[in-house]
Amino acid sequence: MWPWRKPQRPDWRIVFYTRQGCHLCDDAKTLVEALQAEYGFTVEIQDIDGDPQLREKFTTCVPVVEVNGKVRFRGQVNAVLFRRLLNASSSE
Repeated sequence: MWPWRKPQRPDWRIVFYTRQGCHLCDDAKTLVEALQAEYGFTVEIQDIDGDPQLREKFTTCVPVVEVNGKVRFRGQVNAVLFRRLLNASSSE
């Protein structure tokens, strides 16, 4: 891979937990969608208020970003760290 080419991550699954009226969620969703366009990963958006278990689990810490089954960001999504994760050779 050339150093100036971004790796593509079509096999990565990102779950973005959000809720209506959350300004941090809106900002994070914009970032996640921009990174999705660059890296080609799959995003599933879940509104936690539609599921009582998710609401109980994440009520005070949305937005939450889960990468391949592992929670990577809570409350705020750091663009630099997210890019670093995407540019790494694996999701670990």
